[in-house]
Amino acid sequence: MSAPRQYELVYIVAPEATEQELADLHGQIEGIVSRFEGRIDNTEQWGRRKLAYEIGRHREGIYVLDVLTGPGEMVKEIDRRLKVIDNVIRHMVVRVDEEMRVAERRRTEREAAAAVRRVARGLPAEAAAERADEASAEGAEANHE
Repeated sequence: MSAPRQYELVYIVAPEATEQELADLHGQIEGIVSRFEGRIDNTEQWGRRKLAYEIGRHREGIYVLDVLTGPGEMVKEIDRRLKVIDNVIRHMVVRVDEEMRVAERRRTEREAAAAVRRVARGLPAEAAAERADEASAEGAEANHE
């Protein structure tokens, strides 16, 4: 079994779908996720929205976002199932863990570069350290009064 990864699943359901049909569809996705020992981290119903372009005969749809963690086989099964469900107009699954890892790496690189610039100017490496020094100095002055 492959390593668990994080995915975002967005699907658009036909606007005439009832709340019960939405709940049943979400239950099917939960069943697949649990079968592959994954988990649903977050579910957001964005509600009924106008589509950017007409899909089939639909001009509106009910959007749902699920953030999933699990193996790639789980995503393949969800994709296969959503393709055959008539109420689902469109769906898309995107792997997001790699993007988050890249963003984290860039953030730490920016922080390191900022620390180098601060040291070159004769300041403490971290701005937080400077603020902490100022706060402790103000606290000490208040105690002396």
